This record gives sequence, structure tokens and C-alpha cells, in this order.
Amino acid sequence: MKHTYIFCALLSVLIMPGCKSDMDFLTEKPATFYTIDNAFSSSAQIDQELVSIYSQLRDLWANPSEEGWIFVFRGNGTDMFDVPSIRRGNTFNNYGNINPDNGTFNNFYSTWYQLIGKANLALWSAELSNITWASPADKAYAVAQARFFRAFAYRNLGEIFGGVPIVTEPVSTPQFNFKRSTRVETYQFAIDELLAIENDLPVTTDKGGRLVRGAAQHNLCELYLALGTQLAADGRAADANAAFTKSIEFGNKVIDGGTYSLMKTRFGSRATEAQGNVYWDLFQERNVNYQDGNKECIWALQIDYAAYRAEDGKSKLPYSRTYSPVFRDGAKDHLTGTAEDVGGRGISQIMPTMYTRDEIYAGVWADDMRNSDIVFRRIFNGNVPSSPYFGQPVPWSVMYNGSADATTNMNNRSLCYPVSCKIATDKYTGLADGENMSNLFRDDYFIRLSETILLRAEAKQRSGDKNGAAADVNLLRERAQCGYMVTAADMDDKFNLILDERARELVYEECRWNTLLRMGGTIAVERIRKYAYWPEAAATLSFNYNLWPIPQTVIDTNKDEPLAQNEGWNR
Repeated sequence: MKHTYIFCALLSVLIMPGCKSDMDFLTEKPATFYTIDNAFSSSAQIDQELVSIYSQLRDLWANPSEEGWIFVFRGNGTDMFDVPSIRRGNTFNNYGNINPDNGTFNNFYSTWYQLIGKANLALWSAELSNITWASPADKAYAVAQARFFRAFAYRNLGEIFGGVPIVTEPVSTPQFNFKRSTRVETYQFAIDELLAIENDLPVTTDKGGRLVRGAAQHNLCELYLALGTQLAADGRAADANAAFTKSIEFGNKVIDGGTYSLMKTRFGSRATEAQGNVYWDLFQERNVNYQDGNKECIWALQIDYAAYRAEDGKSKLPYSRTYSPVFRDGAKDHLTGTAEDVGGRGISQIMPTMYTRDEIYAGVWADDMRNSDIVFRRIFNGNVPSSPYFGQPVPWSVMYNGSADATTNMNNRSLCYPVSCKIATDKYTGLADGENMSNLFRDDYFIRLSETILLRAEAKQRSGDKNGAAADVNLLRERAQCGYMVTAADMDDKFNLILDERARELVYEECRWNTLLRMGGTIAVERIRKYAYWPEAAATLSFNYNLWPIPQTVIDTNKDEPLAQNEGWNR
């Protein structure tokens, strides 16, 4: 079509000589494809730009394309997750291979700036004179979503990389002189963005997935906590305490504001089934969204099976495939197959460390709904007819230590582990259509009230209120019907209790790198050395860091303005 148009235009010029100057003739005036100058002519097109950001974030969380760097984003290489023996080459714990040239760092960095670029474009286009809005509120909500996304990106960049360049306008020409802000300035920019649009976001929406006010308030709770932590590290104690007070204030808005509450009784699509409990209900199909009656959900990514079948092959959670164990390799004499009884068609791209699967539930911590078999399944009946455990539970001692060879046992332990209800189900959607128990087709959480509670608990502890911190943690432990309630004495200064409770409550939900690096000091490296599954971490992590390195390619291409590398990475 485009070639036909150009040919006809040229022909008309040739048969009418002298009508236009050579310069007019040679000046390209495209009318059949979009440029930055003509791409936006309606508010609906701006909304589509926002939808593209929602889509990018969905793919970042769910990782339907199984990109290795996104498994790091979701926790590979932290205290909580490592790789099994069959993925040893994908480890993110061998610091002989981890340096500023590592592609994972660049993928993180560039992805958040891609999102910032989309948000900046949406904000720029929203002010075009030719755009007609249904109402001022309609425009305000579009602008609020774009500014939220921009703040969200900078919050992530600040937690992971520290101070980064603040870009607030679309960039249409190459630029080589970006200037780093400080980490405090990065956090403050994100805070200012969210404060500006907090009241332009609706309290609730009719449909799941769109941003609401609670999402901004949750992020303000986290940002003020992060800001206070950095200010304290900079020796600014009074400013730090003021930031912690603001963190608690925004946590209060979410937790005590009347919109959200912890789910404490059975609810949703499978509430009448005897086998479940309320924590299990949180992760069943048609139960995730606030609109489904789940008052704990603040913001969720949207998955639609009909869309997956019709046109959107990425509308899925490939969690059973990417996160579930591989018993058929690690315990092949007793367990095999890819059905519900072994957690689906798992290939284990990353696996929970021994800390995540066992240590956080040792001793007094064992009595916990989140450690129940329906939530974190530990009972697997042998399904190999020749096994002495056929039809009976296979002991973990057999799966973990069934060989006379220590290396084989370590490999097997990496392949065999409990299965969370967050990554597998006993009722897979789509089997009649040819689905093979690789994917879940439920929505998933970006933000759940439990994390807001844990952020507020940390802010209280950092402000000196250990009793208040313990009380917040116990809100979750009471819901989980735990046998042990924590006290102020449990709230240690290394934040181990907070981090352990986050692991119990938010496994497969939180982005652990953000949490560990946000806490500063040597918390991240100490926990990685202690809890990493394979010995490479302890052997090669010979330096301290509390930020990831600025990607070397970013430093090299920003040739007109030196970008300082983060401490620990100039090696």
C-alpha cells in the first residue's frame, strides 16, 4: 500500500512540471505512518501507551518468555533462591563471573528506562492541544498513571543501583551527558511524583489491574522507608526519623484506611472445599482481584485464558514450568511424571534454598498455616510401581540423601523441594484444550496488603518502636494461626526477623534483590554468603557491596559526563 501511494504521488508530479520547486518535491511529508509528531491524536491512543506499560510490567513479573535475567529480578542469587544442578551454568552466585559487564545488570537498567521513556511520552502527549478528553478527571487519571509508572521505575532503580540520571522528557536524539543523581535524590523524585498524583488515583476500580490510590500509598510507604534508611547511613539521623514517620503514615493509610484488610476467613471460588485454608484461597483462580472480594489485593497483573487462546500467548503464569521441582531427575526411583501429583510440568529454572524451604520453619516457627501441606506441599506419594514407597509418602531423607555419593545427594536436593500453592495447582485450566500443566491462568499480585504491613513493621523498628514492629508482624502470624507470636526481643538489629517473615509470607511474590539492597550495609552479602545453595558464593563473594554496579556499557557510552561506579565494583 505504501509503495503504491508513493508511485502515484510521483506520477502526478511528473505530469505537472513546474508546479512545485525541487525542494518541495524532495521534502518527505509522510502521511501513512506514525512519527512522534503525529502518533497521538486522541486520548484513547494515550491510554494505549499506558496499556503497553501495564503489559510490559505483566511480562516482567510473569516472565512468559523465560528470560534468565528476569529470574534474577524475581530472586535468583539471593538468600531465598538459587539454581538446581541442571541449571548450574545459570547461577547468579559465582562472583568470578559477576561484574559490571554482566548482561543482567544492563537488562535491569535498560528495562526501567524503557518504561520511563513510555511514561514520559504519555505525559508529553497528554498536553498536546489536539487531544480531547472526556473530562478533566479522565485526563488527570491518565497523567496519574504515567507519573506512577515513572516513580515506580525510579524506586526500583534507586533500590538496586542507587542514584541514577533523572529523565523527565522524551529523548529523541542521542545524548551522552546524563548526570547521576544521588540515591536520596532519586528516592525524593519518586516520592514527589507520587505525592502529586495520590488523590488523582481512584480508591477502587470496577475492573482489576488498573492503578488505585492504595498502590501509590504503598509505594510511598516503601520509598520513605528506603529514603530514611539511606539518610541514616549518611549520618542524617533527624531527617531519617522524619522519613520513617512518613513511611508509617502512608502505611497507616493503606492498612487502617478502611479499604483493605487481611483475609481471615475462607473466601472465593473454592471456599467450600474442605482441603483448603484462607491463605491457600488467596492464590486460587478468580480469587486474586479486589473486585473478586479479596480485600488484601492492592494491585494485580491480569491474566486471561480466553485471550491466551485467541491472541495473547503471553497471558499466562508459567510458574509450574519455571519454578516447580524435577523429581523425575532427583528422585526418579520413586517419583516421576509431569502431572499434578509432582507439581506439574516443572523444569526448575530457579529453586528455593534450604533457608526458604526448611530453615525459616524450624523449631518454634513450624506451626504456621503457610507451612501447611496444602500451602507448601511436602508430602509426595511415590508413583513408580517398583518403588518401596509406591502409593506412600516418599521420605525427604530418601530424596535428599538416597545416594552413597555426596555430590549426587547435593544435586538431588537441588531438584527436589516442597511445592508452593503459588506456583502449582491441583486443578489446571486448559487440559481439554491441550495445555500440559506448565501454566497457571490466574491473576497475580503486584502488591498485597501483607507487604505493606511488613514495610510498616520495618519502619517502626527503624524508628525505635520494636514493640510496634512486633505487633505488625503478628498481624500476619495471627492470620496464619502460628503457634509462636513474636516480641520486641525478636526484632534484631540485622532485621533477620523481618526478612524471615517476608520469606514466609511473600515467597514467589517479593523482588528479594530490592529488599536486600534497600536495607543497605552488608545485609545482602552476608545473607548470600550464608544461605546460597552452591559453594561458589561463599568462595567468590570476597568483597562487600550494597548496590549493583552501574552497567559498564552505560558508563562507556555516556562519554561527555563521567558516571561514577558504585562502591565495590571497581575491581
